[in-house]
Amino acid sequence: MNLSFVLSIILLVGFVSCDVQTNCTYEETVGDWVLYIGHGNLTNQEIDCNNNVNVTKTIRITLLFPDHVADEFGNEGTWTMVYNQGFEIKLGGRKYFAFQYCDETAPKQWTSYCDQTFNGWSHDLVVNNQYPPLNWACYFAKKKESNGLPKVSPAQEDLSNIRQLYGLQHEFVESINNHQSLWTAGVYEEYENMTLSGMINRAGGRKTMNRIPTRPVDKNILKLADDLPPAFDYRNVNGRNFITPVRNQGECGSCYAYGSMAQLEASFAIQTGKPTKVFSTQNIVSCSVYSQGCEGGFPYLIAGMYGQDFGVIEEETYPYVGNDTKCNAPKDADRTFTQEYGYVGGFYGGCNEALMRIELVKTGPIVIGFLVTDEFQHYKGGIFVSTGLKLSPSLKFNPLESTNHAVLVVGYGVESGVKYWIVKNSWGPEWGEKGYFRIRRGTDELGIESLGVYAKAYLNNRENYH
Repeated sequence: MNLSFVLSIILLVGFVSCDVQTNCTYEETVGDWVLYIGHGNLTNQEIDCNNNVNVTKTIRITLLFPDHVADEFGNEGTWTMVYNQGFEIKLGGRKYFAFQYCDETAPKQWTSYCDQTFNGWSHDLVVNNQYPPLNWACYFAKKKESNGLPKVSPAQEDLSNIRQLYGLQHEFVESINNHQSLWTAGVYEEYENMTLSGMINRAGGRKTMNRIPTRPVDKNILKLADDLPPAFDYRNVNGRNFITPVRNQGECGSCYAYGSMAQLEASFAIQTGKPTKVFSTQNIVSCSVYSQGCEGGFPYLIAGMYGQDFGVIEEETYPYVGNDTKCNAPKDADRTFTQEYGYVGGFYGGCNEALMRIELVKTGPIVIGFLVTDEFQHYKGGIFVSTGLKLSPSLKFNPLESTNHAVLVVGYGVESGVKYWIVKNSWGPEWGEKGYFRIRRGTDELGIESLGVYAKAYLNNRENYH
């Protein structure tokens, strides 16, 4: 291996910035890669991949669409894109994750280099429920041959300090209600004094991801789905409620943390049959190396990867404050780990309505991401169906058109012939139907069926949940 070449890659790749704006696709990612791996045998408390990686070995791998990977030694495994931000590999008894590289090449304009990564994290796969995972090491990766030029994203307006108020949109609400009868829009008094930047964070922050089509439904999968109950709701399974109370994320873009913690909370309750503790979202906002605090993140990396790699702690141990404070999690706090996780359908892009229902009933509530639109913010009740109506252009910009919001699907049903999902939001119990909303099912409304994440908590601290 050419040492000068390796050093040049190290200097180029560097470490993950505080706000990852990568935008990559499967087409740009599949192919032959080289993993440059640093010194191992570290713990999850010792690992720090913000510095240059001292490469000790390399592994050549091939990523094949959609989820097969093989290395030069004949090992085979699985992989997936993690939204449009990076990829995760499980191969040869180890797991690898890194964000693909991007750089701010002009003010508020980002260029993605999908043939290389920032420094990432690797460790042994969990065996015999040994948590946290062992033998951590930093690494980075570079594709042997690039199949595309650097991708420049459109310049973004700096919205972080915009203090313009959202206001009460009475005329817009009236037009929504005149346009359809399946759901009711209304005015929320709290919007009157909420800033546009606050509304953006509430709807998921500036994180965006590629809109992907739902996976075609296989006839065998459809048969399995048809055998499920016609309606199901984890808030009432034989008289038991497995869902924790609705909370309010405020103006911090922490929906991904709320959805992820709500999922693990439900998983514990389902497995024990008893009320679960509430897990700390502030721990995720302030401490997760896999997300960007109040600027957003993704449930796959939190309910799944962070939960398995670092574990989650209880809310009473680290209460929510709703801003980007320095990590101050108690070192001796009890941690609960994620045992299983993945995308519904097995990989990013493998999801559809039938698979979601199967996974929901089999495993538990599913975290999903969807597109928050102007009209959705004004939902009061009923079965949401998009009208396509947008706010008046009198606002400086439409703050909600391209943001992505993470929420928890807890059930499904049908009313007057209209199929729907039951979804727990994180905008407080005064919003929508006591903090929940129903949305039309089977039509991928707002992209709600294009991806889903399941996760199952490991009951290593069962005694703490009596």
